[in-house]
Amino acid sequence: MEADPRPTRGLWPKNPVIYQIYPRSFQDTSETGEGDLRGITTRLEHVASLGVDSVWLSPFFASPMCDGGYDVADQTAVDPRFGTLDDFDALVARAHALGLRVMIDQVFNHTSDQHPWFQKSLRREPGFEDMYVWQDPRPDGSAPSNWIAFFGGAAWRWHPQRAQYCLHQFLPCQPSLNHRNPKVHDALREITEFWLARGVDGFRYDAVTSFFYDPEFRDNPPAGDTQARIPGPANNPFTMQRHDNDMLPNDCAAFARDIRDWAGPDQYLIGEINEGPKSIEVLRKFTGPDRLDAGYVVDLAERGVSGTVLSDMIARLGAPGPLAWWLSSHDQARHVSRDGDGSARDARLFAALTLALPGPVLLFQGEELGMTQSDLPFEALHDPFDRTYWPDPPGRDGARTPMVWEDDAPNYGFTSAAPWLPMICPPDGPADRQLSNEGSVLQFYRTALRKRGDLNLADGRIEVLLAEDRMFIARIVSVSDTVVLAVNLTDGPQDVPYAGTLRPALQSAEQPVSDQIAPRSAIWYHA
Repeated sequence: MEADPRPTRGLWPKNPVIYQIYPRSFQDTSETGEGDLRGITTRLEHVASLGVDSVWLSPFFASPMCDGGYDVADQTAVDPRFGTLDDFDALVARAHALGLRVMIDQVFNHTSDQHPWFQKSLRREPGFEDMYVWQDPRPDGSAPSNWIAFFGGAAWRWHPQRAQYCLHQFLPCQPSLNHRNPKVHDALREITEFWLARGVDGFRYDAVTSFFYDPEFRDNPPAGDTQARIPGPANNPFTMQRHDNDMLPNDCAAFARDIRDWAGPDQYLIGEINEGPKSIEVLRKFTGPDRLDAGYVVDLAERGVSGTVLSDMIARLGAPGPLAWWLSSHDQARHVSRDGDGSARDARLFAALTLALPGPVLLFQGEELGMTQSDLPFEALHDPFDRTYWPDPPGRDGARTPMVWEDDAPNYGFTSAAPWLPMICPPDGPADRQLSNEGSVLQFYRTALRKRGDLNLADGRIEVLLAEDRMFIARIVSVSDTVVLAVNLTDGPQDVPYAGTLRPALQSAEQPVSDQIAPRSAIWYHA
């Protein structure tokens, strides 16, 4: 592996562990059934006690909630359902007092169609006419290109007020900003400066590979053999195209320099890489000393957790560091159910795997409790993506069900009202029960995170020793230790080369097998 060229940012470690909070589902203090900023503040001690470095807050901005808050109507205002700017300031102050850095989402690809910018653009008001991607129809009245939106269906919406089509790479309620217009970048820079002034320590950029498009609006070719590697459900027509013209990663990667200039040298920046066949290669273009610090890709979530996929990603990465490892998020079904059987055993297995890998790590709220994927009925769904692909939805709402905090409280202490999504308790119970159980998933996460730091694994170098579909063994060399990671995804015990001469540092199995690795488990060995 090549040396890591990235600088250290301010008070950030080079490879932090970042805990993602979906505000709507974390803690309700306003008796609405939905979480809020004050609720997050009250629960930050739980997050800090895990041993993570930062929280990442999914959007809490003013929004009509057409897409769970990623349809932003005002990038510098807190949506009243979540509280006020004073509540945000209090959250930042409390996080900093606990030693946590605060990272927030920045949605720069699009806005809500309720945003004042869009309403002015729709009316062709001077200075706003070209804030979005408007295009005349073809001579036959059809859309300017064959581009398909990420959620399925045409990526163009007809607006009779302008007698033009407007591009939307996601939902029709999310018109795409025109990143070829300097006024757009002026506005986005001002938004960045607004949040920096409020003490934000870093940014996560939504859909960072989608900002630029072919100015000639040429059609996309069919996906062909690459379809299985394009993000999204196989029954989504988005996967049936090769997105050569509606998403230009080279242009977007160059724009990452501007993002860095706006944020400054001390902020940690990470981007969502929605790219299929060349995800790692595209990620490397986005990251570097003058660009983003890291990005995350969908390979493990889309291709499945296996030794062969892990080995492929590590080989393509080359330089350690810029790839953030993760298994669950607000956009994907929870991994303990998607790639496992939903048991506490499998939750510990995946924790031991993820937290051994060098580089940044993203944890999604509730995975430290072993929260499972909820199989929600159609009438309970809010997410437009899930509703469109019912009865085989992507499962985004099923991953967003509220946190379970307390055993003897209504709705597990999340809310005194009816929760906005049905709640489900993981096998080891809510957080307070797990705190008193040394063998719980929560306690395992705390132990694994502590040992990750003690062994300096985050900044290590990894060498794959064995990569099979259901087995993975790697050597991780840090400044202070050498650790062998062995992962057994089979249902039977497996031999580990040299296991007799190695000393276990961490084992996910409750009942380890002597001189072998237990079924569905992972071990860290001192080498």
